[in-house]
Amino acid sequence: MPNTPEHWAALITSAHRIDTISSEQLLEDKARNQALRLNLSGCHFDFTRQRVDGQILNELHDLARRADMSTSRDAMFAGEKINTSENREVLHSVLRDGAPNAPDRYRQDVAQTKKLLFAAVDDVRSGNWRGFTNKAIKDVVHIGIGGSHLGPELVVNALAHLPGSENAPNIHFVANIDANDINTALLGLNPETTLFVVVSKSFGTLETQINAATARSWFLERTCNPKAIGQHFIGVTTNLEAAAQFGLEARNIFPLWDWVGGRFSLWSAVGLPIMLQIGTTAFEQLLVGAKLADEHFVNAPTEQNIPLLSALMATWNTTALNCDSLAVLSYDQRLALLPDFLQQLEMESNGKSVDRNGERLNYRTMQILWGGCGTNGQHAYHQLMHQGTSRFAADFIMVAGDSLKHKEHHQWLLANGIAQGQAMTLGHQPTSPSEQHKLVIGQHPSTSIVLDELGPIQLGCLLAIYEHKVFCQGVLWNINSFDQWGVELGKNLALPIFDQLRGDDTSNQDPATRHLIDHYRAINQS
Repeated sequence: MPNTPEHWAALITSAHRIDTISSEQLLEDKARNQALRLNLSGCHFDFTRQRVDGQILNELHDLARRADMSTSRDAMFAGEKINTSENREVLHSVLRDGAPNAPDRYRQDVAQTKKLLFAAVDDVRSGNWRGFTNKAIKDVVHIGIGGSHLGPELVVNALAHLPGSENAPNIHFVANIDANDINTALLGLNPETTLFVVVSKSFGTLETQINAATARSWFLERTCNPKAIGQHFIGVTTNLEAAAQFGLEARNIFPLWDWVGGRFSLWSAVGLPIMLQIGTTAFEQLLVGAKLADEHFVNAPTEQNIPLLSALMATWNTTALNCDSLAVLSYDQRLALLPDFLQQLEMESNGKSVDRNGERLNYRTMQILWGGCGTNGQHAYHQLMHQGTSRFAADFIMVAGDSLKHKEHHQWLLANGIAQGQAMTLGHQPTSPSEQHKLVIGQHPSTSIVLDELGPIQLGCLLAIYEHKVFCQGVLWNINSFDQWGVELGKNLALPIFDQLRGDDTSNQDPATRHLIDHYRAINQS
């Protein structure tokens, strides 16, 4: 049963009440603090800096119960078609064997595909995969965009330090349709030792299609050997026919399924560059971490359920406290791309203004998510966060273990991460009227997430928890988190503009669009 306007109004009333209570007072409540600190698989979640007390926690859990969260969750894991606008199941948990009640045929398909993938990965990493001149593969160019790109690049960067990565080829990522992106990736590469991975569910995504065609032309110009395409190109797609027409060999085409959304797909063949970077054993550990999060989400009591609590805090911050944005602050350089990944995962999923019944919403949904890597941000946008007028929430991501054994570096890094959360929570009250320019109001809600170490199990667990957080928020807001029709609109509008840039009549365009097209034409005719 969706929550009613009255339920949201009750939360707003509680928000006004909590505004009269300082963060210092909230942090003095030991029972509250204990309830807001949870652990799972080497991941510590501390919600004590959130602007909630015991009463609000109870109200939020009631919100979840009224939304019938457990029924919706069970429906997803059982393979019901909860993506109603596209009539699809949502079963990315099957990719890590985290949905035992899902149809057997799906698990069988995943197991068979993984077997073939792992064999290909082992061939590349061992040097057994040979190019058309019998040379081993040294470079891999991954071509995709959105969900076919952000997750793999994040994990490759995050786990490149793992033992065994020295056996990995050099991995390059291409996403942008801007030719500068692919030209930079191809610079200095040898076609005899380069493998291309083209990832597109439809094998028709514009950006990926154009970049793949450019890569193919680059390869053929240097080899003059169309038959070699099969040895140097791999496809990951649902459109096997289009991949074959491109020149790919059937044994080098790995399937995707329409029950896996792109932004939830890094656990599938989309994660091929991850496997190539860290090896199949470590990739299995990544899946284990995600599966542990799946099991926790299904089995943990409401009050101790980390994805649900994450969603409740985020929903409270957005809809009741009017926090306009969520800053994801990664205090580990290896997680520098986490905000980019979460931007798509969260905003593409829950950036909606219409509910499941097609009704316009009269309450706030997804925050604008942004962020970056500490401590760099402290010397840039943290000034606004501390003394600006915007209301925001933050996630601080830290890693307790120091893999590099640079103790002083690491201690300063963590000291800064902890201190920034403290400042955003408690602020600073100048004692002198002449120093009001030093005022930091504080009272910004934040969550601290500390990984014991940055290993595949911890990272898999963390990313899967964010996935389930997204689902829970969609249920709370009564929206479909698994479609992206706003993305499709922009793609469709670009099609006629492309032809108009080339000379087609522009009389059907609005004045602003027509002016920009005319400006392009003038520049390129001179």
